[in-house]
Amino acid sequence: MAVELPAQITVFERGWLSSNNILLTGGRETVLVDTGYCTQANQTRALVQDALAGRTLDRIVNTHLHSDHCGGNAHLQEVYPSVRIGIAQSQLDNVQSWREEALTYRATGQQCPRFVAHDALSPGDVIEMGDLAWSVVAGAGHDPHEFLLFEPVHRILISADALWQHGYGVVFPELEGEDGFADVATTLDRIEALAPRTVIPGHGAVFLDVEEALARARRRLAQQREDPRSHAWHALKVLLKFKLLEQRRVERASLLEWASTMPYARALGMMHFVDEPLPALMERALGSLLKSGAARQQEEWIEDGC
Repeated sequence: MAVELPAQITVFERGWLSSNNILLTGGRETVLVDTGYCTQANQTRALVQDALAGRTLDRIVNTHLHSDHCGGNAHLQEVYPSVRIGIAQSQLDNVQSWREEALTYRATGQQCPRFVAHDALSPGDVIEMGDLAWSVVAGAGHDPHEFLLFEPVHRILISADALWQHGYGVVFPELEGEDGFADVATTLDRIEALAPRTVIPGHGAVFLDVEEALARARRRLAQQREDPRSHAWHALKVLLKFKLLEQRRVERASLLEWASTMPYARALGMMHFVDEPLPALMERALGSLLKSGAARQQEEWIEDGC
């Protein structure tokens, strides 16, 4: 069922390699929330240019700096040299100095071309997008620096990866041995208190069944807190699947070699799968993707199953 949004809000539903992009047009400026992954930057640009129909893009806002949400920033800065980029205050120094380790690009083995950020946003700020006032809301859990955007008149929530219709994103602090599940619980409670009518997630379709989505997310969280190893196993497969989405087709040996040197994979192996050599662990993760149909094998080549 199509969800009706105010006319000045356009959602480009992208899939899993690129996050959804939300274009907001107003009388004073145009704003794009999140820009997708770098290998699909040309598609992002084409979508934006077609929708703007000759207008310029004035501002980009990134809900967080995972590569699938900000990978198109650099390309859009080339196309629109005057565009301003707003990110979390807590990440501004990391971006200005381009600390790839702190930004997790090295740990995930993902790409993100360097971009310039101009504006720092913090929870409690109110920003205008599409002639509407949006509150910046803390959304830690999936990423400690993530924020959500809430518009109280129409009760619209841009939830990024804190809440999808059927779950939420991998809890990355947990991959580093830190407690991220408590932040997920706090963010879900915060979303419930906001009582949004419509949710625009980072991935998947816009949805209205917010109470059911929260209930599903809390069930998943309870299971992951009870069994952190299950979350680690899920994260390994997600990272492997993302590489397949990026490459589309890759030699099996090359994929497994990459996976076995990925820092997050090494960390998860040491924390949760200490009795299993990392190459064997990643072979098993790939086997799970092949069995589920999320990947396909043609001779020595692995292809994305989507």
